[in-house]
Amino acid sequence: MNLSDLKNLKKSFEEELNKVEAVLELEEIRRNYLGKKGKLTEISQSFSALPSDEKKSLGAELNLLKKEIEEELAKARQKFEGSINKEGIDDFLKTLPGKNPAIGHLHIITQAIREITEIFKPLGFTRVRYPEAEWEYFAFEALNMPETHPARDEWETFFVSAPPDKKYGRLLLTPHTSSGQVREMLRGELPIRMLNISRCDRRQTDINHIPTFFQFEGLVVDKGISIAHLKGVLDYFVKNFFGPERKFRLRPFNFKFTEPSFEIDIDCNLCQSQGCRFCKEGWVELGGAGLTHPNVLRAGKIDPRIYSGLAFGWGVERTYMMKSGVKIEDIRYLFENDLRFLEQF
Repeated sequence: MNLSDLKNLKKSFEEELNKVEAVLELEEIRRNYLGKKGKLTEISQSFSALPSDEKKSLGAELNLLKKEIEEELAKARQKFEGSINKEGIDDFLKTLPGKNPAIGHLHIITQAIREITEIFKPLGFTRVRYPEAEWEYFAFEALNMPETHPARDEWETFFVSAPPDKKYGRLLLTPHTSSGQVREMLRGELPIRMLNISRCDRRQTDINHIPTFFQFEGLVVDKGISIAHLKGVLDYFVKNFFGPERKFRLRPFNFKFTEPSFEIDIDCNLCQSQGCRFCKEGWVELGGAGLTHPNVLRAGKIDPRIYSGLAFGWGVERTYMMKSGVKIEDIRYLFENDLRFLEQF
């Protein structure tokens, strides 16, 4: 091994480098010259047989050659990478499958609210919203509920720590959408076909109840409104939302703001009316309904001798849970924000 051999090795490297057409070929050249079994490594190992002075001079030349090869390879790699970015990478990316971003969808309750709204539209109902933080007057007194009514107890209703109004009383989180009835009447536009869907709050939580929920309230005020109209509206909604095969019933009840009053039950779709921990006896209460009480009409500045009305208020969540094909056994699942659950709907 002498200096001439190193010059020939350098010449051989340069010739191979000039023929390179791809980055992978550069890596192959690097291994052939600088790898553990490369040509420079073999030369270095052969130095053991040389005299010390010759070993020293050739070693310096070998190190210089190694440095030059590394620099030339780095320049060539930089050149090729720049060329790929300009010429080949665009074509490559056009054929590379992209990542599909996760696309969200409307929450179950939002879907239910929209469906309910569309069902009532053909009947002439207009969607409205009234305050979720309401005065005690509109939530109770205007609805014919006396001060002694249990719903006005602090164990049932969330009262807000705010100065009371001299005319309307204390401020509270509205426990039902019925508080919008008198507000709608006071607008003075008759006849009324109102659909009020809003958030409500009550001090209840179990598999059937949650502290914050949505309710939809229907109110019709016109001349000659009767139970037949109420039954017709409810029958129309049940058939369109739950399906024509489902059964519902009107059960006499006592509400202060309607007379006569009913609770509306539907056959439980979780157990096919056999009785389960959700329904207990095969029927699930959806909400209340009835003919608007004359005192409520008077609170809304409407003469009950001329006009009559019907009203109903149901929880959106429980109504959706009873939809045919839906199997949700605990109302609290709807607001736990578990994607494994929400992505099923």
